[in-house]
Amino acid sequence: MTQVHPNAVVGAGVELGERVVVGPNAVLFGPCRIGDDCWIGPGCVIGTPPELTTAQHDAGWEARSEWAGVEIGPRTVVRELSTIHQGSYRSTRVGSDCWLLNRCYVAHDCLVDDRVTLSAGVSLGGHVRVGDRVNVGMNAVVHQRRVVGPGSMVGMGSAVTRDVPPFAKVYGSPARLRGVNVAGMARVGIAEDVVRLLSAAYAEPVLPDAVPSVLTRAFAWWSAAEPSRPLVSATATAE
Repeated sequence: MTQVHPNAVVGAGVELGERVVVGPNAVLFGPCRIGDDCWIGPGCVIGTPPELTTAQHDAGWEARSEWAGVEIGPRTVVRELSTIHQGSYRSTRVGSDCWLLNRCYVAHDCLVDDRVTLSAGVSLGGHVRVGDRVNVGMNAVVHQRRVVGPGSMVGMGSAVTRDVPPFAKVYGSPARLRGVNVAGMARVGIAEDVVRLLSAAYAEPVLPDAVPSVLTRAFAWWSAAEPSRPLVSATATAE
């Protein structure tokens, strides 16, 4: 059974799946679709207009806005005081099985894939793309239009101003490539020899000449995302 606290505001055009929990003082503006088994914490604000100087700011609790909406996949947890803005030309999307900890900020037109963790205080600028199983540390900031590749890890307090390749470990202000996300790769069963291959390439820093089949999907995603300011050079090809 879906549970909405009496003090929450659920505006026109908001669709809630099965077994969704919406906490006290949460505010949801449509168009917004939230998948099954999601948990929306106290004080969250989801679906406010994009932060554009040209954006019309309507009374979103009274009527569905004309913006592109928000979509949140099933089993995602959005902790207290987090904010997700409407897309300007496409839905702002957060995938399934994600964890957005308290005070996260996801700006307009962001695309966040599945099983992503955004730690407390993380901010994603507009149009950011985040791949599967990314872990972003507390209070990190990702500049608008940046790409964060699948399986990568961003250290807490980092300022990400360039595109992060798959399975990379980055930290600092500005964030720099510091190797590979060894723990994350091990967690999904990637063999040690593959980890070593990628570690050697990122030490240059370049993409490997040939990508083992276990990494093909992640690097195909990276290529399709068309990173414009990558932390690595060259182009990987599949084995």
